[in-house]
Amino acid sequence: MSMRTITARLGHLAVAATLTAAMAVAMTSVTAAPPAQALDNGLARTPQMGFNDWNAYGCNVSDSLIRSTALAMHNNGMQAAGYQYVNIDDCWMTRNRDGSGNLVPDPAKFPNGIAGVATYVHSLGLKLGIYEDAGTATCAGYPGSLGHERQDANSFASWGVDYLKYDNCNNQGVNAQSRYTAMRDALAATGRQILFSLCSWGQDNVWTWGAGVGNSWRTTGDIAANYTSMLNIFHSNVGLANYAGPGAWNDPDMLEVGNGMSATEDRAEFSLWAEMAAPLIAGTNIPNASATTLSILTNSRVVAVDQDSLGRQGRLVSSSGAHDVLAKPLANGDVSVVLFNEGGSAATISTTTAAVGRTGASSYTLTDLWTGTTATTTGTISASVPAHGVVMYRVAGGTTGGGPTAGPVRAVGAGKCLDVPDATAGTQARIEPCGGQTGQTWTYTTGNQLSVDGGTMCLDAYDNQTGAGTKAVIWSCNGQPNQQWLRNGNGTVTGVQSGLCLDVTGASTADGALVELWTCNGQTNQQWTLG
Repeated sequence: MSMRTITARLGHLAVAATLTAAMAVAMTSVTAAPPAQALDNGLARTPQMGFNDWNAYGCNVSDSLIRSTALAMHNNGMQAAGYQYVNIDDCWMTRNRDGSGNLVPDPAKFPNGIAGVATYVHSLGLKLGIYEDAGTATCAGYPGSLGHERQDANSFASWGVDYLKYDNCNNQGVNAQSRYTAMRDALAATGRQILFSLCSWGQDNVWTWGAGVGNSWRTTGDIAANYTSMLNIFHSNVGLANYAGPGAWNDPDMLEVGNGMSATEDRAEFSLWAEMAAPLIAGTNIPNASATTLSILTNSRVVAVDQDSLGRQGRLVSSSGAHDVLAKPLANGDVSVVLFNEGGSAATISTTTAAVGRTGASSYTLTDLWTGTTATTTGTISASVPAHGVVMYRVAGGTTGGGPTAGPVRAVGAGKCLDVPDATAGTQARIEPCGGQTGQTWTYTTGNQLSVDGGTMCLDAYDNQTGAGTKAVIWSCNGQPNQQWLRNGNGTVTGVQSGLCLDVTGASTADGALVELWTCNGQTNQQWTLG
């Protein structure tokens, strides 16, 4: 469980829908830091795969539930597909520690203790995970680990635990990084390899320091089993690709596949999570899962994208209205492409092989990862995508292309160039007659940034604001979503974080007219060319 008490669960679920705005307040350019080096514990070199009981069962966890789930995973193809962790969430312990201060497994729920169920799970070739909290109490009110990190870590290791999900309730206002680092060090001191999953709800810019502390970190509030929640979670996580890599993953929360969304929406969630190199933690009733649910969770072609050894999180290539294109480079040189239709009616979504990073071939092979069918193209990638659905391709052929592009950024409506008069952080961009000077030489990077001044400064949505009228300024390059921009086929440039268009204020054509973010409207003052 994460971010929930049993009595306040509905209130906490609302966080998922509003987290994007909260992130905008939290992620300021002033405090941004480069990503930390990945935690060197040898685990999660690809995103972890497994099961967690909370989404389907809440507090109703037990020895029998974990055993039956593990056995089902062993027999139904999930284990063979790569799922290895069977994770116990909140409510597994008694309300009080024992006389020596140790955590006590609830004897009614776990009559053989945690060690007993761990032995059984291990006998199937699977691994056992457990839940605790970096506060004084868990979200359901059971004893937390704040101040007991070494003692609790030793208990987990002695029981044979392989995975710790570490929540953030009742944290007493203690600095998050210090709380999570204390448990990191306690786990390391046990000498047992225990995957460390930080569940800090996307707070405290966790993606900027999480890689040095845990193997994954929650980037959002709790997910719920509906399309709107899933979509909000996707929007919050998709811009954080710069912070993920082998051993260290952005975690947009557990999968809701099989919990009430349509099969089309379930396939969309699974595809998007795989494209974003997210942990794949199933949260449904596994022993009674339908054939459709299991076919989604065990699609080997999609799982291979998530588990690709290159460890790159997919990025938005374009986003026009409700139509998104994502691309993820793969270790063998292929590219995984997701065409995602956020809207309520079927639509044709298109891109090109060049836009997703492949060039130099007379034809390319497209493998549909859901149907298994193949086709060839000379460069166009296009499909009719159902409402709330995806089409997902693996693109083979050609060589890596679509790298950084440098040159002036021309405002189509004014016939002038995007310009900054000096390299001072906070300087608002403007348009001026094109002259080739340093302040007009921009590079569009593979991280979707527009850099200037030799790559030290980047175009930035001021103060992480996401409203119409937000100033487009330059700031020290930090890779955060407010510095990521999408070049769209209609000539617009949209902010990944806000979805707004880069706009010459008031459609002015005058020298020095300022540039801001505004609601996309298709006018020429929102159209730009690079190079």
